[in-house]
Amino acid sequence: MALNEPKGAESVVNGAADSRVLIIMTGGTICMRSSPEGLVPAKGFLDAGMAPRPSFNDGSAPGTLNAFPEHDGPSVSLKSLRTPRSRYGKHVRFSVLEFQHLLDSSSIDSKGWTQIANTIHKNYTLFDGFVVLHGTDSLAYTSSALSFMLSNLGKPVILTGSQAPIFQLQNDATDNLLGSLIIAGHFLIPEVGLFFNHRLFRGNRCTKVSADQFAAFSAPNFSPLATITSSDIHVAWDAIYRPTEIKPFSIQTSLETAHVACLRIFPGIKPEMVDAVLRVPGLHGLILETFGAGNAPSGPDNTLIKIFSDAVQRGVVIVNVTQCLSGSVSPLYAPAMVLGKAGIVPGHDLTTEAALTKLSYLLALPDISTPEVTRLMSVSLRGELTSRSGGTQFSHSSAAPGDAQAARQAHLSKLSYAIAEGDVAHFKEILTYEPDWLLNEADYSGSVPLHVAAVGPNLELLRLLLQKGASVHMRNKAGRTPLFLAANAGLEDRVSLLRQSGAHLHPEENGVARVLCEKGSPEAQRCWELAGVTV
Repeated sequence: MALNEPKGAESVVNGAADSRVLIIMTGGTICMRSSPEGLVPAKGFLDAGMAPRPSFNDGSAPGTLNAFPEHDGPSVSLKSLRTPRSRYGKHVRFSVLEFQHLLDSSSIDSKGWTQIANTIHKNYTLFDGFVVLHGTDSLAYTSSALSFMLSNLGKPVILTGSQAPIFQLQNDATDNLLGSLIIAGHFLIPEVGLFFNHRLFRGNRCTKVSADQFAAFSAPNFSPLATITSSDIHVAWDAIYRPTEIKPFSIQTSLETAHVACLRIFPGIKPEMVDAVLRVPGLHGLILETFGAGNAPSGPDNTLIKIFSDAVQRGVVIVNVTQCLSGSVSPLYAPAMVLGKAGIVPGHDLTTEAALTKLSYLLALPDISTPEVTRLMSVSLRGELTSRSGGTQFSHSSAAPGDAQAARQAHLSKLSYAIAEGDVAHFKEILTYEPDWLLNEADYSGSVPLHVAAVGPNLELLRLLLQKGASVHMRNKAGRTPLFLAANAGLEDRVSLLRQSGAHLHPEENGVARVLCEKGSPEAQRCWELAGVTV
């Protein structure tokens, strides 16, 4: 959907006030300054790197935002800036949270990924979206790892960096940071993305393809989720991956990176080399980079195949990915078939970065068996590999803008009436022939179907919408979430279900909700407290 087309709720994080974005600065070239010793990380990035640039600062001095730092401790008050008004008539208000000790991206490990995940988790209810500034060396690994670590994500998390510092005259930092900020503040894309050179990629589909070009990243097997041109922002709504479980946002903070290795097959590789790697003490998994569509030599008298088979029997999970930049592992040729028969898992079109971090994530899950890890490596968990069945998808009509807007509203009216009347059968019938994007489409008041269902007569319709990927974080033009409406109506069962799905009151709703709670009846107070209000 282009930025200059009529907007629907699918496009916008909220329809009322400014959106709030937290920029988490972990380090990287983007924030570096020149020094006698070369480029070094610079603190005070908001004041030095962003405040002097009009594209980041409309001069309104919007005050401070509270945020929790990456280390243990109370929230801190951060200076904020506000972007000029966008073509949607919205501003993005943001603060920068700098890590106390900036991370070297070439040395980052699961500990650093846990720092980032924890920071997002602690600030999840305070912001509409997150931008993570990171060095480019391991950016594809970090974006892949976070995509698995963040479960049931309902808000945009966008990682970016740059090939040249923002303080350098010729740089890509300004465009990368501004593009990330605009998308995180305007578009409800509940994924971990990687933004670079005017394109937003799915984070677990990326790989670094250049050490010095501004187009440093690519996702060879998956089209961009969004593209920024000179005047438009095109979002591939039909490709967005959304959670469909009735569960809140959560994080997995341990990865088995120390027990997973990666080995690239090359012509003439000796079986004893492979065997030595597979016998490293504590090794639980191996990413095997093979030729073409998943081929590897069998070795003299099938020695190499026997080594692989013995390792699998010992409980080592081996995943086969291609060395090629694009394409997929396929049992088309005999060598690939032999690897499969030896117990090696086909990685399909997983990147090496996604395969390694996914395997590390699965191996760290509590009470998971080796056969289950093996099975899940070939199943799409976060859209990381191409499969016939993926997450819920939404798409916009390709009709002319005026016709498309009229069609959207007509379709939405039918769906809303069915929800308001509590007619489950009619609701299901409509969704058999109407487009799925209706689930996050807004009416004239900015309300989406979930707003209607939150105060509607049928709890089952609310559950069905949540299971189909409707977002609990949408706000109407009055700035109200479905959770606020349900609590204000005293509907405890709706509030409970929304909370189970990760809904929370927006920071701008908290003050009003607290007043309503304090002045309400005991029943009303109980409902507001269930919604998260603390008196």
